[in-house]
Amino acid sequence: MDINLIGIPIFYGADKRGPEYAPSKLRDKDIVSVLSKHNHRVYDFGNLHVPEIKEYNKFYSHHNLKYLKAIVEVNTNLAHVVYSSLKANSFPLVIGGDHSIGLGSISGVSKAYKNIAVIWMDAHGDINTQDTSESGNIHGMSLANAMGLGYEDLTNVYCERKKIAPENVFILGARDLDDGEKILIQEKNLNVYTIEKIRDKGIEKVVNEITQKLKNRNIEAIHLSFDVDFIDAKYVPGTGTPVGQGMNVEETKKLLKSLAETKLIKSMDFVELNTLLDKEDITADLAIDLLDWTFKYI
Repeated sequence: MDINLIGIPIFYGADKRGPEYAPSKLRDKDIVSVLSKHNHRVYDFGNLHVPEIKEYNKFYSHHNLKYLKAIVEVNTNLAHVVYSSLKANSFPLVIGGDHSIGLGSISGVSKAYKNIAVIWMDAHGDINTQDTSESGNIHGMSLANAMGLGYEDLTNVYCERKKIAPENVFILGARDLDDGEKILIQEKNLNVYTIEKIRDKGIEKVVNEITQKLKNRNIEAIHLSFDVDFIDAKYVPGTGTPVGQGMNVEETKKLLKSLAETKLIKSMDFVELNTLLDKEDITADLAIDLLDWTFKYI
Protein backbone atom coordinates (compact mmCIF):
# COMPACT_ATOMS: atom_id res chain seq x y z
CA MET A 1 0.00 0.00 0.00
CA ASP A 2 1.11 3.55 -0.71
CA ILE A 3 0.90 5.83 2.34
CA ASN A 4 1.00 9.60 2.05
CA LEU A 5 2.31 11.02 5.32
CA ILE A 6 0.89 14.51 5.85
CA GLY A 7 2.01 16.64 8.80
CA ILE A 8 -0.21 19.41 10.16
CA PRO A 9 1.77 21.45 12.74
CA ILE A 10 -1.16 23.30 14.29
CA PHE A 11 -2.18 24.09 17.85
CA TYR A 12 -4.84 26.72 17.14
CA GLY A 13 -7.76 24.36 17.64
CA ALA A 14 -6.57 23.48 21.14
CA ASP A 15 -5.22 26.93 22.00
CA LYS A 16 -2.38 25.21 23.82
CA ARG A 17 1.18 25.03 22.56
CA GLY A 18 2.74 21.61 21.95
CA PRO A 19 0.80 19.58 19.37
CA GLU A 20 2.34 21.57 16.50
CA TYR A 21 5.68 19.85 17.21
CA ALA A 22 4.31 16.31 16.97
CA PRO A 23 4.89 15.76 13.22
CA SER A 24 8.58 16.58 13.61
CA LYS A 25 8.87 14.46 16.75
CA LEU A 26 7.44 11.41 15.00
CA ARG A 27 9.73 11.93 12.04
CA ASP A 28 12.67 12.13 14.44
CA LYS A 29 11.54 8.73 15.70
CA ASP A 30 11.70 7.43 12.14
CA ILE A 31 8.01 6.95 11.49
CA VAL A 32 8.65 6.49 7.76
CA SER A 33 10.89 3.47 8.34
CA VAL A 34 8.50 2.07 10.96
CA LEU A 35 5.57 2.13 8.53
CA SER A 36 7.67 0.96 5.57
CA LYS A 37 8.58 -2.34 7.22
CA HIS A 38 5.02 -3.60 6.69
CA ASN A 39 5.49 -3.66 2.91
CA HIS A 40 4.09 -0.16 2.57
CA ARG A 41 5.63 2.55 0.40
CA VAL A 42 5.63 5.75 2.43
CA TYR A 43 5.76 9.15 0.78
CA ASP A 44 6.46 11.96 3.23
CA PHE A 45 4.62 15.06 2.02
CA GLY A 46 6.18 17.19 4.74
CA ASN A 47 4.03 19.66 6.66
CA LEU A 48 1.17 21.73 5.31
CA HIS A 49 1.63 25.45 5.75
CA VAL A 50 0.01 26.89 8.87
CA PRO A 51 -0.25 30.70 8.86
CA GLU A 52 1.24 32.46 11.86
CA ILE A 53 -1.39 34.21 13.97
CA LYS A 54 -0.50 36.21 17.05
CA GLU A 55 -2.30 35.21 20.22
CA TYR A 56 -3.83 38.67 20.64
CA ASN A 57 -5.54 38.18 17.25
CA LYS A 58 -7.11 34.78 17.95
CA PHE A 59 -10.65 36.21 18.12
CA TYR A 60 -10.15 38.47 15.10
CA SER A 61 -12.42 36.42 12.81
CA HIS A 62 -15.12 35.50 15.34
CA HIS A 63 -15.92 36.50 18.91
CA ASN A 64 -16.20 32.89 20.16
CA LEU A 65 -14.16 30.85 17.68
CA LYS A 66 -10.42 31.06 18.21
CA TYR A 67 -8.16 31.30 15.16
CA LEU A 68 -11.14 30.68 12.87
CA LYS A 69 -9.74 31.97 9.58
CA ALA A 70 -6.44 30.08 9.91
CA ILE A 71 -8.18 26.84 10.87
CA VAL A 72 -10.52 27.11 7.88
CA GLU A 73 -7.55 27.71 5.58
CA VAL A 74 -5.54 24.77 6.90
CA ASN A 75 -8.51 22.41 6.80
CA THR A 76 -9.42 23.42 3.26
CA ASN A 77 -5.90 22.70 2.05
CA LEU A 78 -5.77 19.45 4.00
CA ALA A 79 -9.08 18.33 2.51
CA HIS A 80 -7.69 18.66 -0.98
CA VAL A 81 -4.48 16.79 -0.15
CA VAL A 82 -6.52 13.96 1.39
CA TYR A 83 -8.88 13.89 -1.59
CA SER A 84 -5.97 13.88 -4.05
CA SER A 85 -4.25 11.08 -2.14
CA LEU A 86 -7.34 8.88 -2.22
CA LYS A 87 -7.93 9.53 -5.92
CA ALA A 88 -4.34 8.37 -6.49
CA ASN A 89 -5.13 5.14 -4.58
CA SER A 90 -2.91 6.18 -1.67
CA PHE A 91 -3.69 6.08 2.04
CA PRO A 92 -3.54 9.55 3.64
CA LEU A 93 -2.08 9.36 7.15
CA VAL A 94 -2.56 12.78 8.72
CA ILE A 95 -0.34 13.57 11.70
CA GLY A 96 -1.46 16.44 13.91
CA GLY A 97 -1.50 18.81 15.45
CA ASP A 98 -4.74 19.16 17.34
CA HIS A 99 -8.06 17.52 16.49
CA SER A 100 -9.44 20.49 14.57
CA ILE A 101 -7.80 18.89 11.53
CA GLY A 102 -10.33 16.06 11.60
CA LEU A 103 -12.70 18.37 9.72
CA GLY A 104 -10.30 18.71 6.80
CA SER A 105 -9.58 15.00 6.61
CA ILE A 106 -13.26 14.04 6.64
CA SER A 107 -14.02 16.72 4.05
CA GLY A 108 -11.46 15.23 1.68
CA VAL A 109 -12.64 11.66 2.22
CA SER A 110 -16.27 12.64 1.68
CA LYS A 111 -15.44 14.01 -1.76
CA ALA A 112 -13.51 10.89 -2.76
CA TYR A 113 -16.21 8.42 -1.66
CA LYS A 114 -20.00 8.66 -1.84
CA ASN A 115 -20.78 6.71 1.30
CA ILE A 116 -18.37 6.99 4.22
CA ALA A 117 -18.25 6.35 7.94
CA VAL A 118 -16.14 8.03 10.60
CA ILE A 119 -14.79 6.25 13.65
CA TRP A 120 -13.76 8.88 16.19
CA MET A 121 -11.60 7.45 18.98
CA ASP A 122 -11.46 10.15 21.62
CA ALA A 123 -12.15 10.82 25.29
CA HIS A 124 -14.23 13.76 24.08
CA GLY A 125 -17.10 14.00 21.63
CA ASP A 126 -15.79 17.04 19.74
CA ILE A 127 -19.39 17.82 18.84
CA ASN A 128 -19.75 21.26 20.38
CA THR A 129 -20.66 24.30 18.30
CA GLN A 130 -19.91 27.99 18.75
CA ASP A 131 -23.12 28.19 20.78
CA THR A 132 -22.38 25.33 23.21
CA SER A 133 -18.60 25.61 23.59
CA GLU A 134 -17.39 27.32 26.74
CA SER A 135 -13.78 27.51 25.55
CA GLY A 136 -14.13 28.54 21.90
CA ASN A 137 -11.57 25.87 21.01
CA ILE A 138 -12.39 24.50 17.58
CA HIS A 139 -10.79 21.10 18.24
CA GLY A 140 -13.90 20.44 20.33
CA MET A 141 -16.21 21.20 17.38
CA SER A 142 -14.65 19.51 14.36
CA LEU A 143 -16.84 16.40 14.30
CA ALA A 144 -20.01 18.48 14.68
CA ASN A 145 -18.83 20.71 11.83
CA ALA A 146 -18.28 17.67 9.62
CA MET A 147 -21.89 16.65 10.32
CA GLY A 148 -23.03 20.07 9.11
CA LEU A 149 -23.58 21.53 12.57
CA GLY A 150 -22.11 24.83 13.71
CA TYR A 151 -20.71 27.97 12.15
CA GLU A 152 -21.04 28.01 8.36
CA ASP A 153 -17.39 28.91 7.66
CA LEU A 154 -16.52 25.56 9.27
CA THR A 155 -19.40 23.46 7.95
CA ASN A 156 -18.65 24.74 4.43
CA VAL A 157 -14.94 23.85 4.46
CA TYR A 158 -13.88 22.56 1.01
CA CYS A 159 -17.46 22.13 -0.24
CA GLU A 160 -20.79 23.56 0.89
CA ARG A 161 -22.50 20.45 2.16
CA LYS A 162 -22.64 18.05 5.08
CA LYS A 163 -19.55 15.82 4.97
CA ILE A 164 -20.78 12.86 7.04
CA ALA A 165 -24.24 11.60 7.94
CA PRO A 166 -24.73 11.50 11.73
CA GLU A 167 -25.86 7.87 11.56
CA ASN A 168 -22.47 6.96 10.04
CA VAL A 169 -20.49 8.49 12.91
CA PHE A 170 -19.16 6.18 15.61
CA ILE A 171 -17.62 7.82 18.69
CA LEU A 172 -15.51 5.41 20.74
CA GLY A 173 -14.06 5.99 24.19
CA ALA A 174 -16.02 9.11 25.12
CA ARG A 175 -16.01 9.85 28.84
CA ASP A 176 -15.81 13.65 29.09
CA LEU A 177 -18.86 15.08 27.35
CA ASP A 178 -20.27 18.59 27.75
CA ASP A 179 -23.97 19.15 28.37
CA GLY A 180 -24.52 20.47 24.85
CA GLU A 181 -22.84 17.39 23.42
CA LYS A 182 -25.05 15.07 25.45
CA ILE A 183 -28.12 16.83 24.09
CA LEU A 184 -26.83 16.49 20.53
CA ILE A 185 -26.13 12.78 21.01
CA GLN A 186 -29.78 12.30 22.03
CA GLU A 187 -31.15 14.50 19.26
CA LYS A 188 -29.15 12.82 16.49
CA ASN A 189 -29.20 9.35 18.06
CA LEU A 190 -25.44 9.16 17.56
CA ASN A 191 -23.53 5.89 17.86
CA VAL A 192 -21.53 6.55 21.04
CA TYR A 193 -19.59 3.78 22.73
CA THR A 194 -18.38 4.98 26.09
CA ILE A 195 -15.58 3.17 27.90
CA GLU A 196 -18.20 1.55 30.13
CA LYS A 197 -20.19 0.30 27.14
CA ILE A 198 -17.09 -1.07 25.38
CA ARG A 199 -15.96 -2.93 28.45
CA ASP A 200 -19.45 -4.18 29.23
CA LYS A 201 -20.05 -5.54 25.72
CA GLY A 202 -16.45 -6.49 24.98
CA ILE A 203 -14.27 -5.17 22.17
CA GLU A 204 -15.07 -8.01 19.78
CA LYS A 205 -18.81 -7.55 20.14
CA VAL A 206 -18.55 -3.78 19.72
CA VAL A 207 -16.53 -4.12 16.51
CA ASN A 208 -18.92 -6.76 15.19
CA GLU A 209 -21.84 -4.47 15.93
CA ILE A 210 -20.20 -1.55 14.15
CA THR A 211 -19.18 -3.74 11.22
CA GLN A 212 -22.75 -4.98 10.78
CA LYS A 213 -24.05 -1.42 10.73
CA LEU A 214 -21.44 -0.51 8.12
CA LYS A 215 -22.49 -3.43 5.94
CA ASN A 216 -26.17 -2.58 6.28
CA ARG A 217 -25.39 0.96 5.09
CA ASN A 218 -23.10 -0.15 2.24
CA ILE A 219 -20.20 1.92 3.58
CA GLU A 220 -17.33 2.24 1.08
CA ALA A 221 -14.69 3.74 3.34
CA ILE A 222 -13.97 4.41 7.00
CA HIS A 223 -12.01 7.44 8.14
CA LEU A 224 -10.35 6.60 11.46
CA SER A 225 -9.59 9.62 13.63
CA PHE A 226 -7.48 8.74 16.67
CA ASP A 227 -6.84 11.14 19.54
CA VAL A 228 -4.18 9.97 22.00
CA ASP A 229 -6.40 10.99 24.92
CA PHE A 230 -8.56 7.99 24.01
CA ILE A 231 -6.07 6.13 26.19
CA ASP A 232 -6.18 6.46 29.97
CA ALA A 233 -4.35 9.56 31.20
CA LYS A 234 -1.77 7.59 33.19
CA TYR A 235 -0.31 6.17 29.95
CA VAL A 236 -0.26 9.42 27.94
CA PRO A 237 1.24 12.37 29.83
CA GLY A 238 1.90 14.13 26.53
CA THR A 239 -1.57 15.31 25.58
CA GLY A 240 -3.36 18.56 26.28
CA THR A 241 -6.67 17.28 27.67
CA PRO A 242 -5.95 13.95 29.41
CA VAL A 243 -8.87 12.05 30.93
CA GLY A 244 -8.69 9.18 33.38
CA GLN A 245 -10.56 5.88 33.28
CA GLY A 246 -9.78 5.25 29.63
CA MET A 247 -8.53 2.22 27.75
CA ASN A 248 -5.16 0.76 28.57
CA VAL A 249 -2.60 0.16 25.82
CA GLU A 250 -3.43 -3.51 25.35
CA GLU A 251 -7.16 -2.80 24.99
CA THR A 252 -6.43 0.03 22.56
CA LYS A 253 -4.30 -2.24 20.39
CA LYS A 254 -6.96 -4.92 20.36
CA LEU A 255 -9.55 -2.40 19.21
CA LEU A 256 -7.28 -0.91 16.53
CA LYS A 257 -6.45 -4.37 15.19
CA SER A 258 -10.11 -5.37 15.02
CA LEU A 259 -11.04 -2.17 13.19
CA ALA A 260 -8.11 -2.48 10.78
CA GLU A 261 -9.07 -6.02 9.90
CA THR A 262 -12.39 -4.80 8.45
CA LYS A 263 -10.25 -3.58 5.52
CA LEU A 264 -12.53 -0.57 5.21
CA ILE A 265 -10.18 2.00 6.75
CA LYS A 266 -8.94 4.17 3.87
CA SER A 267 -7.55 7.16 5.79
CA MET A 268 -6.48 8.09 9.30
CA ASP A 269 -5.72 11.01 11.63
CA PHE A 270 -3.38 10.69 14.59
CA VAL A 271 -3.68 13.78 16.78
CA GLU A 272 -3.16 15.62 20.07
CA LEU A 273 0.36 14.43 20.89
CA ASN A 274 1.69 17.39 22.88
CA THR A 275 5.47 17.16 22.97
CA LEU A 276 5.82 20.02 25.48
CA LEU A 277 3.80 18.08 28.06
CA ASP A 278 5.34 14.68 27.38
CA LYS A 279 7.67 13.05 29.88
CA GLU A 280 10.78 11.31 28.54
CA ASP A 281 8.96 10.76 25.21
CA ILE A 282 6.56 8.25 26.81
CA THR A 283 3.62 9.40 24.68
CA ALA A 284 5.67 9.91 21.53
CA ASP A 285 7.10 6.39 21.79
CA LEU A 286 3.62 5.01 22.38
CA ALA A 287 2.39 6.89 19.30
CA ILE A 288 5.03 5.18 17.18
CA ASP A 289 4.14 1.82 18.70
CA LEU A 290 0.42 2.27 18.01
CA LEU A 291 0.96 3.37 14.41
CA ASP A 292 3.37 0.49 13.85
CA TRP A 293 0.77 -1.91 15.26
CA THR A 294 -2.15 -0.47 13.28
CA PHE A 295 -0.43 -0.49 9.92
CA LYS A 296 0.55 -4.09 10.41
CA TYR A 297 -3.12 -4.91 9.80
CA ILE A 298 -4.45 -2.15 7.53
